[in-house]
Amino acid sequence: MTERTTDPYEAVDLYEAVYPYGAVDLYVAAGGGGDPVGTTITAAALTRAAAFTGAAAFTGASAGTGAGAGTPGTAGARPLIATYAWERPEVDPTPGPLGAADFTGPAPEGGRYGDTLLLTPASRPVPPAGSTLPRLAGDLPARLLLLDPCRGLAAMAAQIRRLADTVGARHVRIVDMGGDILAHGDEETLCSPVVDALAVAACTLAGVDATVYVAGPGTDGEIPQHVLLERLAGARHLTPTARDADTAGTALAWHPSEASALFAAAVHGARGTVRTVERLIPLTDASARVYALGLDEALARNTVARHLLDACPDTLDEAAGLAARLTGIHELQRERRPPSGQARPPRRVTRTARHGPGGDGPDPRAGSGGHPRHLPVRGPRPGPRLAPHPRPAHPAEGRLPLLTLR
Repeated sequence: MTERTTDPYEAVDLYEAVYPYGAVDLYVAAGGGGDPVGTTITAAALTRAAAFTGAAAFTGASAGTGAGAGTPGTAGARPLIATYAWERPEVDPTPGPLGAADFTGPAPEGGRYGDTLLLTPASRPVPPAGSTLPRLAGDLPARLLLLDPCRGLAAMAAQIRRLADTVGARHVRIVDMGGDILAHGDEETLCSPVVDALAVAACTLAGVDATVYVAGPGTDGEIPQHVLLERLAGARHLTPTARDADTAGTALAWHPSEASALFAAAVHGARGTVRTVERLIPLTDASARVYALGLDEALARNTVARHLLDACPDTLDEAAGLAARLTGIHELQRERRPPSGQARPPRRVTRTARHGPGGDGPDPRAGSGGHPRHLPVRGPRPGPRLAPHPRPAHPAEGRLPLLTLR
């Protein structure tokens, strides 16, 4: 296949940056875990390219964003990144993603982001839960907002819509590290299909103007790079600079994110084959790129996302059950009963979870686990073996796995 090469400074339509004065973007880190790290690098690259062309080289903040929120074309602005708090068991031993009720700390910014929690270095997960997000909030030049999938697809779509309206976002940029956001569901190496599918389905249901970005194709090891490049054929791309990657340098020094680390290494020029715990991952010129495609194109490629839209599950359990019927991978059951056979500790919630503005209700994680009966059933597939990271004393501590270039 002949790759289409695109000068990042000529691909203005890649980042669709021609907006009126004062426009602001909202980023969605689609994969949880370390995706805010790679999303920060992507945001830096898009901002630089927009400023270079002059397409969005404006300053100031739009109505509703507050002072200092900035815009994607503003040098030094901190992007708004909505992200899941769903991390590997070495970081968070409790199953499933964390919600706002799972964090303590002050409620900053005077409600600037509506009912979406802004995470800060002062935020703390309620034990025994753990999270790297509070430390990332201090080490990344970004504002991290908590995306909550626990109450189902419609509630997550409504959260994204409210958040976009509150901050005055003209565009939502969905960033996925590695590319499993384009999963068909039958890939042998796929291990986490539901989170990315939820991001695509929720943004579609929310009716927001959105673009999907695949950063570092293949670096997460879930879909082989050559397969992804076939699915991305014809998509425009840009290559971040080393300076873009350095915006996440402090976080990369400690965060246990293989995909973001490999993406940054490729941007810095590393080439060859990397041996991770599970497989060999090639670092090529494509590993250092960010590919863009429309939200409808991503939806057409993601089987689970399309079925989520049809079923509109009311809980995360129902969404995970639907994904399991399509792919054989049930991410919540895998975390509740890890391969060792020992159940993970339950989460201790110290305050009532909110079910919308002014509303309270039971823990949304206690979903029915139901799923549409008409979907074909695939056999269960084993979960991935993750790199061993010692349990950190600080909830955000960690170390990168040993990566060997061959």
